[in-house]
Amino acid sequence: MKYTLNLGAKEFSSDTLVLVSAFEKTVEAKGKKKESKAIVNTHWSKELKASFENIKTAADFTGAATSTYTFHLENGTTVLVYGLGEKKEVTFEDLRNHSATIFKQLATTYKEVAIQLDGFTIKNKADESLNAIVEGISLADYKFDRHFKTQTPAKLTEITFDSAAKKTGLKKLQKTLDDTLVVTESINVGRNFVNEAPNILRSTTYAKEVLKDIKGTKGVKTKVLGRAELKKEKMGLFLSVNDGSAYEPQLVHLTYTPTKVTKNTKHIALVGKGLVFDTGGYSLKPGGSMVNMKFDMAGSATVYSAFRAVAKLGLDVKVTCILGMTDNAVNEHATMPDAIVKARNGLSVEILNTDAEGRLVLADCLDYASDLKPDAIIDSATLTGAVLVSLGNQVCGIMGNNQKLTDTLLKSAKNTDEYMWQLPIIKEFHDDMKSPVADLKNIGGSRFGGSSKAAAFLSNFVKNDIPWAHLDIAGIGDSQGHKSYCPTKGASGLIVRTLVDYLKKA
Repeated sequence: MKYTLNLGAKEFSSDTLVLVSAFEKTVEAKGKKKESKAIVNTHWSKELKASFENIKTAADFTGAATSTYTFHLENGTTVLVYGLGEKKEVTFEDLRNHSATIFKQLATTYKEVAIQLDGFTIKNKADESLNAIVEGISLADYKFDRHFKTQTPAKLTEITFDSAAKKTGLKKLQKTLDDTLVVTESINVGRNFVNEAPNILRSTTYAKEVLKDIKGTKGVKTKVLGRAELKKEKMGLFLSVNDGSAYEPQLVHLTYTPTKVTKNTKHIALVGKGLVFDTGGYSLKPGGSMVNMKFDMAGSATVYSAFRAVAKLGLDVKVTCILGMTDNAVNEHATMPDAIVKARNGLSVEILNTDAEGRLVLADCLDYASDLKPDAIIDSATLTGAVLVSLGNQVCGIMGNNQKLTDTLLKSAKNTDEYMWQLPIIKEFHDDMKSPVADLKNIGGSRFGGSSKAAAFLSNFVKNDIPWAHLDIAGIGDSQGHKSYCPTKGASGLIVRTLVDYLKKA
């Protein structure tokens, strides 16, 4: 998609299709009359208003949210009016969703469109409004269609934002546009990884594709640890998950260092669960529950997308990204329930359920990340089905050992209109993760509080008093069709924007 900013515009930059907004207002009733709705289009030009008002059916259009009205100017230009509802009630998330909805309506019909940006600017914040609009469009302009014999790309390829604002504001708006596209592109890269079939995206393939994608990015260094290196690192938990696999485990270690590093430069470590497929191991999942387990690496794709965006944006924060990649398969070498395995930090773990494998991979990766002594560690994982019971399938669960870090991430989630909610890790949950035959066990004594108990387990592998937050994205990693800019089925890409917002301010 080609995006162009046209500031100081006195006329529309397209003679094909022009998109303008309209708002709705409630007209108070007089006497016995009922209150009514009316259109607000004071931001339109006189010529546009005159053309609209000359059409008899236009009197019925009020600008209600998601409503549309199409008419034509004398020169043949098509004008599409999109209703945003009551102006004071429109949020940036509304703009994001509306923009995605509009794009889907136009994508197969028109090649170009000129959007009257001023009419879609809310709260007098052109930057934030442009950001939300472009996020909505570019995230909706995503298809995972690489395996179809015939692909049908969107016809719409050019969008121009017309604005009467002074051209002196172009540089700032252009940066907003460019930065937004870096983030949405990174989200879509992550979506592709999550959506890829497990017979194609093996652990080894995944690692190679990540290195290929990030290659040449300024300030980024990479290395990959395979089975031999993980043995040297004594990552017994990670290796135990890989024991049944025909493919090497991969720990992808990425580091982005900004151009200028000072004593005040923060170092944040991102850790992601990369289970490219999860059968459950010997604790085998039922057939129905095994479908879509290619999504079990969404945590790693989430943190990689955030890392990629930060590096491409050149932000002033050092970021380490640790991705633990393997599948959880079954063969004669696979780890069996009741096994006792030693972690990288020396703790022994009784593995009672081989389907609680993600925490084992994360545990060794968290210990590895701790040795780098970052200022904070954030991990992301499709870790527990229990988080759906707690929060539904539209909210990310957050847990951790540092309230300040948790609050900062919650604030970033609010800034980006993403849903996140804190769950507790109480002493009793820590106690429940103790084993009678080892230091720890990998599941609790009951299924209740499963998300928090998993986090309690992970907390044992964060050392050096490092602030740590755990994001359980099992509910929100895929199929978030309630948001117009997310696919109805497939990877959502949610929480990447939250992490980027946090890292911008770290």
